[in-house]
Amino acid sequence: QVQLRESGGGSVQDGGSLRLSCLASGRTRNTYGMGWFRQAPGKEREFVASISWSALGTDYADSVKGRFTISRDNAKNTAYLQMSSMKPEDTAVYYCAASTSGGSSPHSYEYQYWGQGTQVTVSS
Repeated sequence: QVQLRESGGGSVQDGGSLRLSCLASGRTRNTYGMGWFRQAPGKEREFVASISWSALGTDYADSVKGRFTISRDNAKNTAYLQMSSMKPEDTAVYYCAASTSGGSSPHSYEYQYWGQGTQVTVSS
């Protein structure tokens, strides 16, 4: 079993930055693909960004391209989401997820393990 724990959420002003971290523990494998998803109040969960186990492959939702950057440090069993030029519409609970397939995927069904989420609020 793999446990994922997100941290780094909080409140920022429009145009501000935050960096989320996702620490994996338990039966971790550095061959897992990692993804970030988010869910705003009253909306369905949506894909944000993903990264392959090697970090050679990444994908981003169109709404965050050029503003968010996903990365990982396999030695620390941690994935990151650097968020810049943030907007009020980025307000959501952010979840990290791990996929045993190892690839970078925007599809939530590809992910077997999920964190509890961290709240991000962007005020105008």
